[in-house]
Amino acid sequence: MSKKTGIILLIIIIFFLIPQAVEATETTLPIPNLDIGIGQAEEPQEFVNSINILILLTILTLVPSFLILVTSFTRIVVVFSFLRSALATQQTPPNQVLIGLTLFLTIFIMAPVYGQVMEEAVNPYLDGSITQEQAIEVGGAPIKEFMLKQTREKDLALFASISQDEMPEDRMDTAFSSLIPAFVISELKTAFQIGFLLYIPFIVIDLIVASILMSMGMFMLPPVTISIPFKLLLFIMVDGWHLIVKSLVESFI
Repeated sequence: MSKKTGIILLIIIIFFLIPQAVEATETTLPIPNLDIGIGQAEEPQEFVNSINILILLTILTLVPSFLILVTSFTRIVVVFSFLRSALATQQTPPNQVLIGLTLFLTIFIMAPVYGQVMEEAVNPYLDGSITQEQAIEVGGAPIKEFMLKQTREKDLALFASISQDEMPEDRMDTAFSSLIPAFVISELKTAFQIGFLLYIPFIVIDLIVASILMSMGMFMLPPVTISIPFKLLLFIMVDGWHLIVKSLVESFI
């Protein structure tokens, strides 16, 4: 039997066996029917539930932006990025590890804030004791308080002047439209300051290694290749991850 004839027979067998397998599956396993449509609601509560689901899905699409811009996520991830650049380890640790560690550190730091939001706003709203407007106002207060502690007055004044609004007498009256960008640039400045301090010891190692190689006449050997093991050794000896994570967490307290 030639190779071509075998392929043709295999195709014929598959052609006859697939319908039988599908028929057997249809008779033994029930297949659910999924239907999405718009119809008339029998009760007003059904319409309200549909609107709540739509609002929830809309909020879920904005969760990444909220996570980055109104929490400690920005400062932590920028510092970790500076650390990896200072070590010159390129993609080690990988982005997935750094983002995952940043995410869990953010959850740890923001847990008291979100616990207060759940206790004072979300749970009373679900119980029906407060309205949606009251829940938004009460729930936004802890988040706003956290952001104001990390935001500089100079940055708040900048966006207040750009929007041509007067500075509120009470900081808690600051609008989120001005507070969020002020908070972000304050976090970036703090992260860059920490990154500068991280770079100093590793730059010193690079200078020492480069000077030794030049004095030995080894101009063709990249200093970075030699300095990376010494950077890692220094980072391990001082327990770098412990110190950095501790400093980052304590900077939000």
